[in-house]
Amino acid sequence: MLREKIFIASDHAGFELKEKICSFLEKYDIAFENLGTHTNECCDYPDFAHLLSSKIDEKSFGILICGTGIGISIAANRHKNIRCALCNESLSASLARRHNDANVLALGGRLIGIELACELVKIFINTKFEGNRHMKRIQKIEENQC
Repeated sequence: MLREKIFIASDHAGFELKEKICSFLEKYDIAFENLGTHTNECCDYPDFAHLLSSKIDEKSFGILICGTGIGISIAANRHKNIRCALCNESLSASLARRHNDANVLALGGRLIGIELACELVKIFINTKFEGNRHMKRIQKIEENQC
């Protein structure tokens, strides 16, 4: 794993998938913190995107899950220094890290199963940013954040 810790959070629509991913992370002794939600009762995804985004630094990754992954990724990307990538297949998970230095992975709890989700997490947390020609693009994103 490239970072020391993973933060994971979801709304109610992502709760079940989040819990299964937490079990996967535990199985492989990967350090993580479950920020909630802790039930499947209706709640608002922006609350969890904002909470998780406030904890991300250069030593951590984040995983966010809502029904489609779209809303929670939009909310996370409102934060400075967050590069949240919504991924539904392995190539985008790899390229999000290699080319975009994404530090948060968004998943759709109603769209993908546990096997694919765990594969995406594994790829995301183990893939290095290539830097070089991609670095100038990351800098342009950071320069223009509000």
